[in-house]
Amino acid sequence: MAPSADDTTGQPSPAERYAAARRRAAESKTELGRFAATLGFALDPFQADSCRRLEEGHGVLVAAPTGAGKTVVGEFAIHLALAHGQKAFYTTPIKALSNQKFQELTATYGADRVGLLTGDTSINSEAEVVVMTTEVLRNMLYADSDTLRNLGYVVMDEVHYLADRFRGAVWEEVIIHLPEHVQLVSLSATVSNAEEFGAWLDTVRGSTSVVVSEHRPVPLWQYVMAGNQLYDLFATEVAFDEVAPAGAESGDEAELKDTSGSRLVLNPELARLAEDQRRREERSDWGRPGRSTYRGGRGGPRGRGGGKSGGGRSGRSGRSGRDRGHPGPAAHGRDEQATTARYDAGSAGSSGSDQSGGGYGSAQRHAGNLRVSRPGMVRVLEREGLLPCITFIFSRAGCDGAVEQCLGAGLDLTTPAEKQQIQAAVDEAGQALPAEDLDVLGFWGWRDGLSRGFAAHHAGMLPPFKEVVEQLFAQGLVKVVFATETLALGVNMPARTVVLEKLEKFNGEAHVNITAGEYTQLTGRAGRRGIDVEGHGVVLWRPGLDPAAVAGLASRRTYPLNSSFRPTYNMSVNLIAQFGLERSRSILESSFAQFQADRSVVGLAREVRKRESSLAGYEQSMTCHLGDFTEYARLRKELSAAEKDTSKGRNRARQRAVKDSLANLLPGDIIEVPGPRKLGTAVVVFPAGNPANPRVGVITNEAQLRRISTDDLTDPVDPVGGTQLPQNVQVKTPTQRKDVASSMRAALREHRKAPGDRPRAGFRFQDDGSAERATELRRQLERHPCHGCKDREDHARWAERWWKLRQEVDHLTSRIQGRTNTIAKAFDRLVALLTDYGYVTTTGTAEATPGVTDAGQSLRRIYGERDLLTSLLLEDGVAKDLDPEELAGLAALLVFHAKGAAENIGIPQMPTTRIQRALERTEERWYELQQAERGARLEPTPEPDPGLVWPIHRWARGRNLRDTLKGTDLAAGDFVRWARQVIDLLDQLSKVPGHPGLNAQCRRAANLVRRGVVAYSSVDTLDG
Repeated sequence: MAPSADDTTGQPSPAERYAAARRRAAESKTELGRFAATLGFALDPFQADSCRRLEEGHGVLVAAPTGAGKTVVGEFAIHLALAHGQKAFYTTPIKALSNQKFQELTATYGADRVGLLTGDTSINSEAEVVVMTTEVLRNMLYADSDTLRNLGYVVMDEVHYLADRFRGAVWEEVIIHLPEHVQLVSLSATVSNAEEFGAWLDTVRGSTSVVVSEHRPVPLWQYVMAGNQLYDLFATEVAFDEVAPAGAESGDEAELKDTSGSRLVLNPELARLAEDQRRREERSDWGRPGRSTYRGGRGGPRGRGGGKSGGGRSGRSGRSGRDRGHPGPAAHGRDEQATTARYDAGSAGSSGSDQSGGGYGSAQRHAGNLRVSRPGMVRVLEREGLLPCITFIFSRAGCDGAVEQCLGAGLDLTTPAEKQQIQAAVDEAGQALPAEDLDVLGFWGWRDGLSRGFAAHHAGMLPPFKEVVEQLFAQGLVKVVFATETLALGVNMPARTVVLEKLEKFNGEAHVNITAGEYTQLTGRAGRRGIDVEGHGVVLWRPGLDPAAVAGLASRRTYPLNSSFRPTYNMSVNLIAQFGLERSRSILESSFAQFQADRSVVGLAREVRKRESSLAGYEQSMTCHLGDFTEYARLRKELSAAEKDTSKGRNRARQRAVKDSLANLLPGDIIEVPGPRKLGTAVVVFPAGNPANPRVGVITNEAQLRRISTDDLTDPVDPVGGTQLPQNVQVKTPTQRKDVASSMRAALREHRKAPGDRPRAGFRFQDDGSAERATELRRQLERHPCHGCKDREDHARWAERWWKLRQEVDHLTSRIQGRTNTIAKAFDRLVALLTDYGYVTTTGTAEATPGVTDAGQSLRRIYGERDLLTSLLLEDGVAKDLDPEELAGLAALLVFHAKGAAENIGIPQMPTTRIQRALERTEERWYELQQAERGARLEPTPEPDPGLVWPIHRWARGRNLRDTLKGTDLAAGDFVRWARQVIDLLDQLSKVPGHPGLNAQCRRAANLVRRGVVAYSSVDTLDG
């Protein structure tokens, strides 16, 4: 038996020390040993394990918390590639991350060995190490680019981004299409199904090792800030790198266990505060809706409030900055008594008019003062030594407003020396921008905020401004950043503290609660490795806050990774062009989406078996001695369906009449709109346009511009009067709209009639046979033997349960069938539509394989949500006669999406007649395509949005930024971001085969847009 460690000292034996020394000596001769020697720190176990697997020739999936050091594994892959004389690609989801990684690798390996490709930036593209966005690598793979030669390693940073519904499919495309010999390093946030994802990688990429780490190098502590106090989220303080990720549920008590098995519960003081707040609201707001929307500083307490109170038996009064610096071992296991003692001491020493002896009673009496203003939050964090911090606010306006509120409150967090450094960096950035644009960019207010230690960070900012904020925050000069959630995607801006202002966000359609995964991603920014000994996550108190729900989010450190993969038009023609139809189908069937769907079928089949056994029992219970009750129940169901069909027929006839009445309206018609929106009297200013989908623009009596569609009317509409309007009526400004409304009222007073001689609207119902069918079924039901059974209704109740359960079984069976080859089936429908449009063709023989036509070859070069629509317009020649400025406007029409639900009323007036015609043709083509897509059961192409056409056309004609943005709701940063996407589409169109004249015009258009702040800007394309 080998000698073991000394039982009394726990020290390794001489033999063990000798063996360890031999292992270290052997490892020092490996590439991992040589790589580790270049680092200024020892590798963590998960890093060393991942690197060993990589050196052994395996692919690697590394799942670890934010800030744990996953990128070291990716850097080792680069080291291996250079050592073996191969290339390495490092991919990221956003351009900002690519730029950041490019700078880091250039500092390590030198500018001659590192390149950058981000779609709009190309630096040293044939270098040994190239950093790029994932889309760039996808496009390379489809084009079979020469740059792929000698590629040995690909690092996919933030690979969990494949769950993104808009761009996630790109990650799967890359993973599937990479050559087999390329070793893949996938770096992910901690996900709960890492093994499942690793199993799929093993299937499509070959041997893949999964390395999962739950350890945070910098422990994370969780708090709720109420009033001007911090409360521990849990009653016992245990670092979250030591907590098992058991999911605590929202309820009376959130429970965890530390490594010693100690029970952790929600801080009861927080539960009492929440209950007291709830009771107060019941008393003061009885019969009124709850007030839960945060409105910035105005919603907070007027005074400081609370003082040192609020500790309670397990609460906290907050530690000083000194206490938070380097806590001893006892700091990680304070018992409840110690916490209470600290609270009592703090309460006794506090002062203020709102203090009444401290203790929980004080907090209880002042529960109405628990909300925290933004300046108040900063003061508390400064007092507790918890700056710098990032506060996540899920609104751009909220971020900008928070900075203004802090400045308006007189806060100043920087020293004179820091101010000097900040202003020098800001002025250097300002020198690169056109002087005439500085005012419209808000440069001076931005500079003032930075010099006092405050900044916003969101996609509406000018990209160079965001770069300066990131740089100054990383240097510790900016102390507080108010950011949208896109900052959590990986830009290197760690902070000592992360604050969440609220736990819900707007997802583009509705306000929804953030998920445990999003909470983890956001709070994961807290704690700077090598700077902080601990990080801090803080949730601000809000009316209605459930501390148990916060504890549930904080305790679930992991979240599932679900595929968002679906075939697109561009993907399909590229696959068919390279691999043919059958191999393309098999490639798509190997996606992670199909892998997950196939695994879920097992559980669905188990549910079917359970329900089928229940069906047999229901059949026995509904047995009738007079006859077949199953048949009788079927007749009842058919009768109910026939009666519904009759009602639906009437509704369809009514809807057709409503549609016809809208399509017949003319500008100047005055109508009454009583329906759901209750708009009252209104005058038509924009006609329906498309009779198949009529949407009429009106001005209401209150001078509001609104859109009326069939959804807004329950009955056909007839003009009740008419007024004369100009041929091109102007309704952009409030004054113009008031003039139109005034004209309408005058016409009603004078009883003017609507122009034209048109028949009155109405509808007539023609029975399609459903009413007659219902009558016949009713007769059959009354003649059935079971109709006279005294237990008929009892049997019917069992039959209803049987039918309901039968429907559930059929639905589950349908889901099983639907999940089998779902991706391939969607691909087949998509190919059929492409064939109808002439992008894919076959010779018609049994052995024929689909081929890509010339139009299909053009589509291969076009990427984006409106790829097929863009190609159809090219084939129609819509862009052929446009000048470069007009081409830029057309590109803007095809890339832009308004933020939020913008109302599209008719077809707006465009800068030139040719763009007007192009817009009208685009609307027609889009409507035809949408109808075809619905018929093929495909997700419809987004409707073109003309909101960017005017600004881009002005910019392309040389106007300054102020004039360009005049009359729009676009922020400068938004305009720059969309302008970069316009350039990207124009660059794509400049390479589309078969259009030589158009290609040259597109290059000229791109150059007109690529100027000034647009040319200077170079970062991400994400919303936030």
